[in-house]
Amino acid sequence: MNKKRLTNNKGLVQQLGLFTTITIVIGAMIGSGIFKKPAVMASQLGSPELLLLIWVIAGVITLFGALTNTEIAGMISETGGQYVYFEKMYGEFIAFLYGWAMLAVVQTGSIASITYIFAEYTQFFFPLPHFSKEIENSLIIFIPFIGEVTPLANIGVKSLTILVVIFLTTVNYLGVKFGGGLSAFFTIMKVSAILFLVIFGFASGSGSFNNFTSDLTFQSSNQTLFFGIIMALSGAFWAYDGWNNITYISGEVKNPRRNIPLGLFIGTSIVIIVYLLVNLVYLYILPIDEMVNSKLVASDAAAKFLGVYGGAFIAAAVMISTFGTSNGTIMVSARVYYAMSQKKVFFDLYGRTHPKFHTPANSLVFQAVWTSFLVLSGTFDTLTDMLIFVSWIFYGLGAYGVFVLRKKMPDHPRPYKVIGYPFVPAIFVLFSIFFVAFTLYSDLLNFINNNFAPGEPRIIKSLFGLLLVLLGVPFYFYFKYKNKKM
Repeated sequence: MNKKRLTNNKGLVQQLGLFTTITIVIGAMIGSGIFKKPAVMASQLGSPELLLLIWVIAGVITLFGALTNTEIAGMISETGGQYVYFEKMYGEFIAFLYGWAMLAVVQTGSIASITYIFAEYTQFFFPLPHFSKEIENSLIIFIPFIGEVTPLANIGVKSLTILVVIFLTTVNYLGVKFGGGLSAFFTIMKVSAILFLVIFGFASGSGSFNNFTSDLTFQSSNQTLFFGIIMALSGAFWAYDGWNNITYISGEVKNPRRNIPLGLFIGTSIVIIVYLLVNLVYLYILPIDEMVNSKLVASDAAAKFLGVYGGAFIAAAVMISTFGTSNGTIMVSARVYYAMSQKKVFFDLYGRTHPKFHTPANSLVFQAVWTSFLVLSGTFDTLTDMLIFVSWIFYGLGAYGVFVLRKKMPDHPRPYKVIGYPFVPAIFVLFSIFFVAFTLYSDLLNFINNNFAPGEPRIIKSLFGLLLVLLGVPFYFYFKYKNKKM
C-alpha cells in the first residue's frame, strides 16, 4: 500500500515519528562525556556526594532549559529550530549570529571533536599510522590569538575522523529517514551498552556501597569549593549538551507541535536517569580516590568485573556512543544553514533540497568540508571550551525568548506551556548569565596567571569564541545589502 508522505512547503518530508524523535534527543546528548568527565569532576569535587549532586543539578538545569524550549518548539514547527526561534524573538541580526556561531564553532566543532574521539578509540583494537615527529613539525601554522596548529600531527586519527565524517554525511545525504533510522539504531545500542555496564556492575558484587560516602577533600590546595563546583558543572553540561538538536529538524517531524515537546522532555529525562545510574555504578566499583586517578574511569570500572575484556567492552561502547552522536549532530546541524539560506541571509546554494532524497544536500556537504578543516586544525580542546561558552550565551537568550514571545505573540496557539512559568525559564536565564560571566572571569584569570596545560594555546578561549561569532557580522550586512539590490 503506497501511502502519501507528508511534505512541508519547503521540500522537506515529514517522516520522523515520536520514537525516532526521542532517540535523536538521547543520541545527541549521550556522547563521550559520560565516559570521560566523571574522573575529572571527581578530582574537582573530592566527594562522591557532591559528584552525584552536581550531576543532578546540571540535569535539572538542563531539563529546565528543555522544558522552556518546548513551549517555543510547540509554537514554531519550521525546520531550522533555534535559528527560526531567534528570528521570531529578536529579529534577523541575532538569528544570523546564532546560525553563524553554529557553523563557525558550536556544531561543526562538536562534530569534529566527537568523531575524533571515535577515531582515537579504534586504536584500542588496531594502531593507526602516524608521521615521525620531524615530519609532523615540518608544517606548523601560527594563528594569532590561537597558537600553533600542526595539521600533520596524529595524521592517522585525523584521516579516519574525516573519513567517518564523510561517511555519515553521505548517509544523511541519502535521506533523513535513513539518517534518523541509523541514529535510532546507535542510540539503542549505546544505551543498551551503558545499561549492561550498570546492571552487571551492581550484580557483580565487585564494589561497595560504602564508596558513596567519603571524607576525601580537594586534591589541589589552591582550589576552592566554589571553583570546584563551577568547573564540575561545566564538565557535566558538556555531557548533557545537544538536548535541543531535534528542534533543527522540526519541519521533518510528524505532528511536530506534539512530538517535539514530548521528545525533548522524555529524551532529556531518560539521559538524566542514565547518567545518574552510570555514576552510581562508577562509585560503587571505584572509591572516589581511585576515580580521581583514573584516566578512563569507565574502562577501569569495567575491568574490575569484566577482567581483560573490560577495556575492549568500554572502547566499543565509546565508539558506538560517539559514532551515533556524530551521526545525529551531522543530521540536524545542516538544517540551520539550510534555514538561513531560505531566509536569504546565507548563500542560495545551501537552501536547496535534493530532488530525489529531499535532504539539504548542499548544506550537508558544506558542513562536512568545514568540519574536516577543524579536524586538521587539531585544536579540539580549545574548540570544546569555546563552544560550551558560546552555546550558553544562546541558551540563555533562547530561554529569555519565552518572555519575549509571550509579549510579542500573546494570542499565538501554544500546544504546550512551560511548567512553572515564570520561575523555570527565569531560573535558567539567571543561571546562564552566571555561568557565562564566571567562565569569562575564569578564562581571564587563567590568561593573566599563565595557567595553561602543556601544549594548550595561550588564549582567552571565551573571548576567542566571541570573536569567531562576531566575524559573521560583515557577512550579515553583505547579505542584507545583496537582498536590497534584488
